[in-house]
Amino acid sequence: MSSQKRVSYFYDAEIGNFHYGQGHPMKPHRVRMTHNLVVNYGLYRKMDVFRPRLMSPTAMTRFHSDDYINFLKSITPDNMQDYSRQLARFNVGEDCPVFDGLFEFCRLYTSGSIGGADRLNDGSSDVCINWSGGLHHAKKAEASGFCYINDCVLAILELLKKHERVLYIDIDIHHGDGVEEAFYTTDRVMTLSFHKFGEYFPGTGDVLDTGYGSGKNYAINFPLSDGMDDASYKSVFRPIMEKVMEKFRPGAIVLQCGADSLSGDKLGCFNLSLRGHADCVQYVQSFNVPLLVLGGGGYTLRNVPRCWTYETSVLLGMTGDNDIRDALPYNDYFEYFGPDYRLHLPVSNMENLNSPQYLEKTKIQLLEVLRSIECAPSVQVQTGGTSNLNPVSMIAMAADGVEEQQPVQENSGSNGGVKVMTEEDMPMDESTDNDNVAIEGRKEHPAEFAS
Repeated sequence: MSSQKRVSYFYDAEIGNFHYGQGHPMKPHRVRMTHNLVVNYGLYRKMDVFRPRLMSPTAMTRFHSDDYINFLKSITPDNMQDYSRQLARFNVGEDCPVFDGLFEFCRLYTSGSIGGADRLNDGSSDVCINWSGGLHHAKKAEASGFCYINDCVLAILELLKKHERVLYIDIDIHHGDGVEEAFYTTDRVMTLSFHKFGEYFPGTGDVLDTGYGSGKNYAINFPLSDGMDDASYKSVFRPIMEKVMEKFRPGAIVLQCGADSLSGDKLGCFNLSLRGHADCVQYVQSFNVPLLVLGGGGYTLRNVPRCWTYETSVLLGMTGDNDIRDALPYNDYFEYFGPDYRLHLPVSNMENLNSPQYLEKTKIQLLEVLRSIECAPSVQVQTGGTSNLNPVSMIAMAADGVEEQQPVQENSGSNGGVKVMTEEDMPMDESTDNDNVAIEGRKEHPAEFAS
């Protein structure tokens, strides 16, 4: 039996306070709902929980242009009439609206992904989770698809400082175009995306799009049609993933877990169950490669927390007989999950338009592409200077009003960690002033969690 994974979890309670605007399908509140379920299932006791240290705007320019970052810093709902040309230039408006605290929102979700990458780099964690991240559509100088800063790209650049090769996997229903575009000409990053294709946003990700120059055959796209179900998804995901790991041999993996590929999503058209979606997560983790897990899409508010909470439990090894219970624990958003108040929901009876013949043909086509790639990396990707982006442990953030502190040193006691708050002390109401108090500060002592 393998040893218990060291899992770090990044969350800032402020993330749930941002609002894209009335009627907009993207709701950051879903991350707060997810965290509340994680807490009430008791999963926080098995992880190191961090509030990320906010990254500087300069660090964002490792990928994004200076002009674009300066624009995001400056724009507000009150002054946007003075930026009409820039709004059009940077594609900010309808899908990607200007709202109060826009740049702060970008810093929060991006900092969690960078903090996770940094912990993987220094070897202090095996798995890092940031459900607020995974905004994979943003381009170098353009917002797109509800995404402003591409935290996936920035996290990969951070990982490339330590690892020769990084694999990016995308199980969102939308093609991960921003990440693919960023690394389309390098063989140090492979992008692997399973997505709806054909008259569907963003319109990219054809099976024939495989990279360019040194990156030729390092962009792998599996275009799919409506109704993709668990069995069909598993039949293509696992063999493709196995061949990728055999040929590419990444030093780290970034997994974007967009929940809009679930059955019943408001903007999606796949038919995956929670278990089908989480099977991808479990399979990727089984390769025992440093893993950064991010959120992404997901627009049915009651289903996204279910998905990401369940996948948090899967990453903690709580599968099979140790599966978390189906009956949801009471939580601050319990009424959202009615009328059944269950974790797992039935899928629909929609038709699967992906024929076995098409899936087999495309799988063989992609396996042939993968057979042709080399295993040795080429020139190094320039990632910019190294900056101190270590996450601030939530232990060090327990005092209200403390913006930045150095990470707390480990206790020299026999338990190898520092316990800040017991389960009985855990606040139930996330709207209180206790939002950002450390909930459990255990440090790299996996044997404690193996029970």
